[in-house]
Amino acid sequence: MTESVFLGMSGGVDSALAAALLLEQGYDVHAVYMRNWSRDLPGFKCTWADDLADAERVAVTLGIDLDVWDCEAEYKSTVVDYLVDAYAHGLTPNPDVMCNQTVKFGTFAERAFAEGADFVATGHYARVRRDVAPDGAGTRTHLLRAADEHKDQTYFLWRVPAATFARTLFPIGDIPTKAQVRRMCAERGLGVESKPDSDGICFIGPVGIRNFLLSTLERRAGDIVEWETGCVLGHHDGAFLFTVGQRKGLGVGGGPKRYVVTTDVQSNVVYATADPNCPALWTREVELEDAHWVQGEPPAAGEYLVRSRHTGELRPARVTPLSGEKNDHSHVRVEYPEPVRTVAPGQSAVIYDGLECLGGGIISRPRLVPPFMA
Repeated sequence: MTESVFLGMSGGVDSALAAALLLEQGYDVHAVYMRNWSRDLPGFKCTWADDLADAERVAVTLGIDLDVWDCEAEYKSTVVDYLVDAYAHGLTPNPDVMCNQTVKFGTFAERAFAEGADFVATGHYARVRRDVAPDGAGTRTHLLRAADEHKDQTYFLWRVPAATFARTLFPIGDIPTKAQVRRMCAERGLGVESKPDSDGICFIGPVGIRNFLLSTLERRAGDIVEWETGCVLGHHDGAFLFTVGQRKGLGVGGGPKRYVVTTDVQSNVVYATADPNCPALWTREVELEDAHWVQGEPPAAGEYLVRSRHTGELRPARVTPLSGEKNDHSHVRVEYPEPVRTVAPGQSAVIYDGLECLGGGIISRPRLVPPFMA
């Protein structure tokens, strides 16, 4: 009996090729366009209708059915609201991480399986490996980085459990480059091979996170203060608009290039420095919270690889899972052998054992005291 696959089709090149490859592999493919956001923003018309039209053309070319599933309520409550709340509290979130957990491998996967799918599939750059479990009973599923290291998207998948990956296919995960993905699309006449990659936060588009936040959160005038001296360098419209390490858009004008060291949304102050070697911009230890593990259990403390930015460098570090208040291993300590650039709190740090993605956590806010207050 032919196995059925429900494929999340976005209208882009990756999911289009994924659909074609699944058909060539003999699967019964049913495409689904997830309508996650359709609201226009000031100065930006949401592209969902254009993306759906591209997905429909690909489906017609391949001779497969395409349904539209309304996921806007889930997306609003678990992705958009999460993003706004995080920024309001001075964090810099990864909305794609939440979208994968709650929508693509949450709402979509659950409904697909309920409607009889044997597998779900997406155009993510990732791979799964299924091994016989150590006790010989059943199989154990591992999430692996993609062959294209630059496009690898396991950084955004660390909150999805192995039980879901056990029934997930990533058809383009073994393709070594995006250029080859585009060539393969063109060879199959899918018509989307020249479509540009989507960058940034999908539902915000060219409006930009600053304008989106100012349309959502209350504008609050405050000061930009020099980290070392406490001198006021300039002013801003809300500390929630700034992220650690940011060096553009500070609006202090003239003088040396400055970097955001930290923000205090309670007092509405942004601290900045002109010193790229400022100790507060570097660290050898990071605390993670709200940790999730693909296999459900944390790995043993030891030496692993850690990535704290999408496409960022994989850095060796000692990782120590810690018991939280409920003994749930929801906290992690990451210790680097050499100082690394501080990453904004709220971002993800993802942990790997070789190619395998083990899980990750949310970077906590470090306890920093400006030198002039010490």
